[in-house]
Amino acid sequence: MAVMNDEFIDLILSIVAEIPEGKVATYGLIAKLAGYDKNARLVGKVLSNASLYGDYPCHRIVNGSGRLVVGWDAQAQLLEAEEVYLKENGNVDLKKYLWTI
Repeated sequence: MAVMNDEFIDLILSIVAEIPEGKVATYGLIAKLAGYDKNARLVGKVLSNASLYGDYPCHRIVNGSGRLVVGWDAQAQLLEAEEVYLKENGNVDLKKYLWTI
């Protein structure tokens, strides 16, 4: 299990920084890439405080269904500016926009 310390935070933010414009990743994918498959919620916690550490493209992170962050209205606008368009249900089409490494 991951521990929320500076090393973990740096690892998560370094992965998020690699997501290219026009692509998205899921909390689960970030957790898996960090080596902590079962810690998607902890990834979300790190990202909720990311602005304390610098400027990261956290708008490119969605849940496993492509759903955006509840209450963060600017996320959709930021994604659309990168030509990531939402489906009719308001979710990102992960088949089209998911970042693959």
